[in-house]
This record gives sequence, C-alpha cells and structure tokens, in this order.
Amino acid sequence: MNHASVTHSLEGRTAIVTLNAPQRRNSLDDVMMRELTELLTSLNRQNAVRVVVLTGSGSSFCAGMDLAYLQKFSQLGQEENLEDARTFLRLLQLITEMRKPVIAMVNGPALGGGCGIVAACDFVLAAHSAAKIGVPEVRLGFVPAVILFYLIRRMGHGAAREFVLRGDFLDAESARSKGLVSQVVEDTQLRSDTLSFAETLAATTSPSSIALTKDLLNRFHEMNTRDALDYAANLNALTRKTDDFRRGIESFLKKEKLQW
Repeated sequence: MNHASVTHSLEGRTAIVTLNAPQRRNSLDDVMMRELTELLTSLNRQNAVRVVVLTGSGSSFCAGMDLAYLQKFSQLGQEENLEDARTFLRLLQLITEMRKPVIAMVNGPALGGGCGIVAACDFVLAAHSAAKIGVPEVRLGFVPAVILFYLIRRMGHGAAREFVLRGDFLDAESARSKGLVSQVVEDTQLRSDTLSFAETLAATTSPSSIALTKDLLNRFHEMNTRDALDYAANLNALTRKTDDFRRGIESFLKKEKLQW
C-alpha cells in the first residue's frame, strides 16, 4: 500500500504511522485524510499488529487543517464542505474505534484538527519541550466543531469549554494537567519511551480483551443506563467463553506469567 502523505513501519508488534508532509507541518487535506483512513483501516485488520502509534514527520505532529485547502473549500457549496467535514469526522471515529490501542506520539505542535487526532487516541505521550497542543479556531473565525466531542470526552466538559473558548495553546505539562496528555517525556526519549510503552501493552494485555473493552467504552455513551448495563452484562458473559479468558485464568491459577 503506497501513500504520498502518510508512511508506516513496523517495530515488533507496533505499527508506527507517520503523517509525512513536513513542508506544510503535516497539515490535513483530502489526500492525507483519505490515505490515513485507508492505512488505519488496513492495520486494524492485521492480527500481527497489536498497537498503533501516530506521529508526525519533521518538527510538527499536525498543524490541523491545511489553511490553503480550507480557503479553497470555502468557495464551494454547503454539500462539498459538509462531505469534507464528514471525512475528517470518519477519520476521528476510526481512530477511537480501532480494535487496538492507539498512541499519539506528540513530537511537536498539534493544533486544531491535530489536537482532535490527539484527543481521539487512547494514550498520548508528549515531548516535554517540543509538544504544543492548541485549538486556535476561535482566533481564526472558525469553530472546533468536529473535534469538540473528542475533547469533551477526554478532558471533561468544563476543561474543554475553557480550552476552546480561549483558543488556548498548552505546553506538554499543562496539557497533561488538563487530561489531554497521558505522559510527558524528555524530547530525546520520546520515540524509545513510546515504543517501550507500546510493547508493554502488547505483552501484558489480551488482544481480544482490548478490542472488547474499547467497544464497550465507545458504545456506553450511545445508550441509556438500562441498555448500557444490559450490554455490559452480556459482554461479560461472552468474554468468559473466549480463548484469551481461558488462557488468562489458567495462567493466574498456575501462578505463571502470561506473555500475550
């Protein structure tokens, strides 16, 4: 699978997906969104891949939507602009609904849509000095409409409200304190620490359990309380019949360390 604006490589059981348009700070356009969606869809089907890492080439993670691209679309009609917005929404939904853990390795600024990608991931590791996470939309006459849902889910309503209404830019530590970042690491250690964390996830967690738990997390907010609890009970019963559950219980009872 050849792509012009995204690349990927494998490090053991971890797929590293890189936004590869450093000349425009990895900003998003229709080609990058389509190619990233195609690549993530393919990786989601590959059993050999246990964890996906998203990062950017050069000095940026992702500068958001490409402004020249947005300017071109502003001259088009409502239907064209709506379909483009939905293309980005489908990408964020895919990242969140992947059956594998997705880690954002934030090597530089993640702004606007790039911030949305960060918020859609399961884990976020950020470079102490280089990472900056921001939502400048209200300063540009725009609205962070597509990404707001993911910011609220990650940060909580109050923190997300303040963040987007100020058009804030946060350094790595500030982003961690507000729930956007899981862990801040030294810039020179970002890649090694992220890959080490990814391999630990792969070695210590069941692939079927991860997939089912992510499905549960993603579906809870779609249901009322009664349906959510019923769904959880059914999933609990289903999981007891899986091979991974049998392996896990047998290993625990035998006091053996299980390597997934």
